Amino acid sequence: MSEWVQLGDKAHCRFGDKGDTGLFVVVPYEAGDFEALAATLTPERVGQHLGGLPAEWVTCRPCPGLGAIVIAVRSSLGGGVTASLALDAHGKTLSGYLLGMRVLLERQKISLHQR
Repeated sequence: MSEWVQLGDKAHCRFGDKGDTGLFVVVPYEAGDFEALAATLTPERVGQHLGGLPAEWVTCRPCPGLGAIVIAVRSSLGGGVTASLALDAHGKTLSGYLLGMRVLLERQKISLHQR
């Protein structure tokens, strides 16, 4: 069974920048949600959620050893924090915006033997 949930209900996120590249690190609250979130956070879906950015600008890299998904978005900060005229040049509110993304997750059935 699948359900639509807000990403922020299943994970937290930190944002950083390097030049004109925004870097999101998405960490599921529950380790069991890692694979499902890694499968649903695709360059196409993330780019669409972030205002229709081309999927070629977005890289989603699952890091199972860290239990995190690293998302790099190139050319996303208006030239970088020192060149951008954006009110939020560092993009700190972008992590909150990403957490508003709706994701489809598979709900696992728990059998009586797994309790």
